[in-house]
Amino acid sequence: MPDMLVPLYRLPPVPGLPEGIAIRPALPFESHILLEFVARHFSPKWVDECTVALAARPARVLIATEGKRLLGFACYDVTCRGFFGPTGVDPEARGKGLGKALLLAALHRLRDDGFAYGIIGQAGPVEFYQQVCGAVAIPASDEGVFARALV
Repeated sequence: MPDMLVPLYRLPPVPGLPEGIAIRPALPFESHILLEFVARHFSPKWVDECTVALAARPARVLIATEGKRLLGFACYDVTCRGFFGPTGVDPEARGKGLGKALLLAALHRLRDDGFAYGIIGQAGPVEFYQQVCGAVAIPASDEGVFARALV
């Protein structure tokens, strides 16, 4: 999977969400809930990245919630400066536009922090990122920064 480059200066707005669903930064005392969610639905490596995102002030992880239920998350500026990800939505909550909204909300945060471009590391659904935020594949980036990983 390639890394992808996103021009942050021409992002579309964050789309509206179904009533009752909100996107906001995770709070420190919610760490155990988020980390357990990521471990249950995704990967141990993503738990590590979320741990770092939660340690930043303000936290560099956005969450999608419905009432007191966690539906999804998106990290930004964590793995490397200007990177988006990891991100994920509860399988039962997919199809509501949460992935798109989390992506764009996080990319807007990167732009607001002064980045002109963002990088999506090892972008899984390439066509999704192309359509939603105008991302383009970076040539010869399939392993990217993750090639040096211990695990």
